[in-house]
Amino acid sequence: MNNIPDLKIGVVAVSRDCFPMSLSVNRRKALVAAYEKKYGAIFECPTCVENEIHMRKALAELKEAGCNALVVYLGNFGPETSETLLAKEFGGPAMFVAAAEETGDDLIDGRGDAYCGMLNASYNLKLREIRAYIPEYPVGTAEECADMIHEFEPVARAVVALRNLKIISFGPRPQDFLACNAPIKRLYDLGVEIEENSELDLFESFKKHAGDERIPAVVKDMEAELGAGNKKPEVLPRLAQYELTLLDWVEAHKGSREFVAIAGKCWPAFQTQFGFVPCYVNSRLTAKGIPVSCEVDIYGALSEFIGTVVSQDTVTLLDINNTVPADMYESEIKGKYDYTHKDTFMGFHCGNTASGKLVSCEMKYQLIMTRTLPEESTQGTLEGDIVPGKITFYRLQSTADSKLRAYVAEGEVLPVATRSFGGIGVFAIPEMGRFYRHVLVEKNFPHHGAVAFGHFGKALFDTFRYLGVEDIGFNQPKGMLYPSENPFA
Repeated sequence: MNNIPDLKIGVVAVSRDCFPMSLSVNRRKALVAAYEKKYGAIFECPTCVENEIHMRKALAELKEAGCNALVVYLGNFGPETSETLLAKEFGGPAMFVAAAEETGDDLIDGRGDAYCGMLNASYNLKLREIRAYIPEYPVGTAEECADMIHEFEPVARAVVALRNLKIISFGPRPQDFLACNAPIKRLYDLGVEIEENSELDLFESFKKHAGDERIPAVVKDMEAELGAGNKKPEVLPRLAQYELTLLDWVEAHKGSREFVAIAGKCWPAFQTQFGFVPCYVNSRLTAKGIPVSCEVDIYGALSEFIGTVVSQDTVTLLDINNTVPADMYESEIKGKYDYTHKDTFMGFHCGNTASGKLVSCEMKYQLIMTRTLPEESTQGTLEGDIVPGKITFYRLQSTADSKLRAYVAEGEVLPVATRSFGGIGVFAIPEMGRFYRHVLVEKNFPHHGAVAFGHFGKALFDTFRYLGVEDIGFNQPKGMLYPSENPFA
């Protein structure tokens, strides 16, 4: 995908001066060999860090190699000061992992005590207020540590991406959509830049793209994508004009940042002035790796971007929308799938889900808007049932008092026909009813949730923790009460 960073990880072994440095060096070589055998290339920093002079030398080697993520490998106990300063001065995402002892036949000169050293490393990281990724059980063999590094990759990729991200928004949130409005202060704390624009700026740029010579080629590409679902061919030239407007805006406005996400306006005046709704174009840019959220949902765009980087796949943004009717649950879900009625719900948006994530798609008009507007001004939605399979529902949000909160819940889209309109699916998440009440409602999350197609709960949870989010909700299993849950209910 475009618009996500290439990750280059460097492994630096560290050694405490009263332990054999060769022990740490040899264990580093074994780790690198195990990683490359299973996952591909990784940079092996030649300097083993025993003191601050070594630390600076290793930093220079990492920089020269173009590394943007760091693994500090405790091949033995490790030097508390220089190993944590290494993470601090590196500046990018860092992971700490430690070597297990290899054999009971070599527990004198071959004993490294990295199990002990990891405790002091964590203590020093906290003293210096340095964030680092530490695996669930951060001590292992070369092969186990290689797997841990692989699990670090999506977290590191997300951190690198956010520090080079600009969110471009157009217009204020629509009236009665205060749920999509949140303080932007925490974006800056995450390293994200934001450029807020008026819809008038966008409309002016759109009009300047009238007659753009590239429009026919984009229309042809749209026709190929839609196939038999091209039910509104007359709107494609305007949609193509809008797509080019957004792409040109991104190139002209991303400035010093490498990556971009967009929070776009889509009502109430958009459709009457532009003459269409932007849903299909939003879906196409999202499929290119440039997430576009609806209704100027800035933290929705941020969440989508994180999911794109973590999953390296197309994501979508949906309303946590409506219950599954009881008769539909009884006839099509009960007894076929291991979910209660309250575990199920429908996720929906007007038509912004990419075609590759729909069972089939049709270009249509926005039904809700046509209740008050002429149909011809509401064309541009991409309708269809969402593909069945594993999903992760998640969101990162700032509260009104500028505190970061997040949630992550794994589940699936069921292969059940929705019988409805828009981009929509029947979702099932274990214990969704309790999660809905004691996380989504209790903690005041808005109705928009990001969806990654696959189970990425671990990587997203670890990413939010690395970013400093202390309140991360999840769908807790039976017997594990939420703080707000009545134990007598």
